[in-house]
Amino acid sequence: MTTIATSIQPTDTITDTLARRPRRLRRTESIRALVRETVVRPEDLIYPLFVVPDARPKVEIGSMPGVWQLRAREAAEEALRAYDLGIRAVLLFGLPEYKDAIGSASWDPAGPVQEGIEAIKRAVPQMAVMADVCLCEYTDHGHCGVIVERNGVADVDNDQTLPLLAKQALSFAAAGADFVAPSDMMDGRVGAIRDALDDAGLTEVGIMAYSAKYASGFYGPFREAAESAPQFGDRRSYQMDPANIREAIREMELDVEEGADMIMVKPALSYLDVIRAARENFDLPVAAYNVSGEYSMVKAAAERGWIDGPRVMNEILTSIKRAGADLIITYHALEFAEAYA
Repeated sequence: MTTIATSIQPTDTITDTLARRPRRLRRTESIRALVRETVVRPEDLIYPLFVVPDARPKVEIGSMPGVWQLRAREAAEEALRAYDLGIRAVLLFGLPEYKDAIGSASWDPAGPVQEGIEAIKRAVPQMAVMADVCLCEYTDHGHCGVIVERNGVADVDNDQTLPLLAKQALSFAAAGADFVAPSDMMDGRVGAIRDALDDAGLTEVGIMAYSAKYASGFYGPFREAAESAPQFGDRRSYQMDPANIREAIREMELDVEEGADMIMVKPALSYLDVIRAARENFDLPVAAYNVSGEYSMVKAAAERGWIDGPRVMNEILTSIKRAGADLIITYHALEFAEAYA
């Protein structure tokens, strides 16, 4: 019997077989789905809604296609639609009828957020309703706290702002909010709000703290949507420097110590490393805010045919969850959930 020689040795065959293993796991969509490590579901998303007084019309926000300023009843209809698609939480922002130096419209029981909370809870009792706590949407100067003059320069007074934030949070909680979400970045505001809620017997109301909120250039479209652009200066003295991550960890530690039930990183895409650090350092649920500028860039590029919008949306949301976020606040929520269904 003649033996035919071959140049392929057993070790080469083994090596070649192992090298092809990743390709075998990517071969079809069904196989890719079986081994997919990170999956985003509608239940992972929080849907932001902008609520206006009933006297104002429903208006689409120019820089945020598909996002609207809604009256309370329209917000409730949108929440019901979202719930039917699997979304389990909404985050409300209010545009008041009037503004003043201290944002007093924010604790008006008949304010747009309060009415929005009540309307949503009537229409979708199971929906978790969160309310953003900050003064910027309600002040005539557009800053997140009380303005004082120091040495001829206007500045936000941290300590004078705290009781006003607590008052606002109490009003939202009394209207039926499940969570209040302080976004102002005042020192000590989580503790002040927690104490106020507990003293009022509202111990079941949770706090989702904007713990690492950066002074970002990605907020432009939101300021149009919420009509909250500062009338002078900027917010860099109280929002975080984009260059810092150790500071973010310290801010998160303080919020956790003061009683936050969830912590948040905002924005998301340029801060995936911060989301990862939050996940590695804390056992609480971590939220990430896929902010207006991130949303609008996708919409603008897709409109021009430069990118596949739905594909990029999915890639972005997956990257945020892969970085460590348990929850993602995103204006893509309804679009994603419709595609997911």
